[in-house]
Amino acid sequence: MVRPGSPPPLWGAAGKAGYALSCVAAALVLAVSGFSYFVVRDVSSIGGSHAINSGPSIGAQNILLMGLESRTDWNGNILPNDILNALHAGSRQGVENGVGGNATNTLILIHIPAGGKKAIGFSIPRDDWIAFPQTYDGQTQGKIDQAYGDALAAEESQLRQQNPGMSQNQVAFQGNEAGRAAAVATVESLTGVHIDHFAEVNLDGFYELAKVLGGVEVCLKNPVPLDTYSGFYAKKAGYQHLNARMALAFVRQRHGLLNGDLDRTHRQQAFLDSVMQQLRTEGVLSDLTKINSLLSVARQYVITDSGWNLLDFASQMRSLTSGDLTFHTLPIQGYETIDGQDANAVNPAYIKQLVQETFYPAPRSPSSASPRPSSAASVSAAEAARTTVDVLNGGSTQGLAGQVSAALVKDGFTAGQIGNTGALATTQVLYGAGSAASASKIASLFGVTATASATVAAGHVQVNLGSDATVPGATPTASSSAVPLPTAGAQGGAVSAKNGIPCVD
Repeated sequence: MVRPGSPPPLWGAAGKAGYALSCVAAALVLAVSGFSYFVVRDVSSIGGSHAINSGPSIGAQNILLMGLESRTDWNGNILPNDILNALHAGSRQGVENGVGGNATNTLILIHIPAGGKKAIGFSIPRDDWIAFPQTYDGQTQGKIDQAYGDALAAEESQLRQQNPGMSQNQVAFQGNEAGRAAAVATVESLTGVHIDHFAEVNLDGFYELAKVLGGVEVCLKNPVPLDTYSGFYAKKAGYQHLNARMALAFVRQRHGLLNGDLDRTHRQQAFLDSVMQQLRTEGVLSDLTKINSLLSVARQYVITDSGWNLLDFASQMRSLTSGDLTFHTLPIQGYETIDGQDANAVNPAYIKQLVQETFYPAPRSPSSASPRPSSAASVSAAEAARTTVDVLNGGSTQGLAGQVSAALVKDGFTAGQIGNTGALATTQVLYGAGSAASASKIASLFGVTATASATVAAGHVQVNLGSDATVPGATPTASSSAVPLPTAGAQGGAVSAKNGIPCVD
């Protein structure tokens, strides 16, 4: 939507962005199916970003949902006062003074296995304190939600210095592209998995989509007194319908909740479940008029990577329902004050192992693994732990890289990147400085010889799986069982739905 007085959209998916509109975007992306030929063009026009190299649109894939806190549009213009008031998002003066920023207050990583019948997601708490994969605006570490805004600020500052005549629209466009790339890279660094696609959205867009949906049904465990920050309140517990404005307040609230932002992630997960249920059960996806309305708004407000073919993706997602999508929240170790900021302390090594074993579980049957005898000297536990193993799939078996990574983690190695590489007939094991012994051990599991490579970072081993690769047998140890998903702690357990709509705080 181009509001009066605003510059024309810079690109096809121009719009606004914000909090849990990513939930609505996900529902559209995950649940849109059954549409007719007449809306194919509308679906194809959703996209616009070249911030990442897109992965496959069919088969196993990882999707990052991002919701920005920004109170501006993609061209950097502050939203009109009437919209800010409706969204309980402060004043124009407040935005000029820095309220909102460009933090990714919603980060949800979803894994779609091949076939698309089941899916699993992890919400990433915005206050998780992590090391950035590279320096963003002079910052080497910070809260995970800051990567986007830091990279955006650095890019815009550099563009203005180098190209003082560049238009605000172009500066904002390239700044947001830098922010997207940084957010994706940061989540990949924390979780160790490759991201194939992303969807990005925000406050104003959430409001517009929620209006098209006619609000949403939620379930609360308890009544909720008025939260003056978000504007949310509920006089009763149980199932209830929220209009668009209150739906936004519902997914934004963190003040007054026992576990603050962690409880807010549960609300966002529940909201996504509820929207998917609504799309499936209320005839939205069989009503051409409603589909056109949803797609029209999505085309204006939802940003995705340009290589994501949503038509191909939707073709394998027809059977996915809210009951087939399970959400968890990445665990934290506790709360800390770092550089004067309230933050979540996390264990990145544990998070990598947890995400990889959840997304890419090793085959349960011992017969599915093909361990090879090792002629190499054993590697000490300390040395294995110091070695980061990146696994890239050059074969045709979907999900094999994740399964191999999980098996090597059980052998004591540290999980690294998981992704794809060009087609290979034979498995390759490459290593950087200081990793020769670990590389030799790993290579022996595949019956190949390790090779030193200047392109592999020190302390890393890179396994390029060929078409001949199978999951190596893990050395039995007392800790060789899969990492259990946490069910206690501030992050809680999985959000599960009854009648498609989970009950949350």
